[in-house]
Amino acid sequence: MAVQGSSDVLVDELYETTQQLRRFVENRLRTSGASVARLRAMRMLARAERPLRMRDLSEMTGVAARTTTSIVDSLERDGLVERVRHPDDRRAFLLRLTDDGLRCHREAEEVDRLALSEATAGLTPEDRARFRALLTVVREATADQN
Repeated sequence: MAVQGSSDVLVDELYETTQQLRRFVENRLRTSGASVARLRAMRMLARAERPLRMRDLSEMTGVAARTTTSIVDSLERDGLVERVRHPDDRRAFLLRLTDDGLRCHREAEEVDRLALSEATAGLTPEDRARFRALLTVVREATADQN
């Protein structure tokens, strides 16, 4: 049972489950030297059609700029990300994965996939479809009205 943190036990259980799932995946990724935060950054850089500005990466991952800088600095120290000069702005840099970064990203994605598969193995295809439908209802009810 979730610790009551809101006025709705369902919301508390959803939050607690999300946090537990993150810890579960984080523990699996840690064995290969990765983390959820690093994987998310590498994922965005790998999917981008061209190198990204730090600000763009921060927005795409939904992480504060200061945190994104720390993550990128860590990835750069490990030789997984490199900063390259922006072609149109001599003061700016762009981020891209190195060859080692691409390899590390692929490996971390596989660890993530296996961990999530293990975590959801008890769900039938029908369970998964219903769960996704219910989550969509909540997302639509809380979507920005802009």
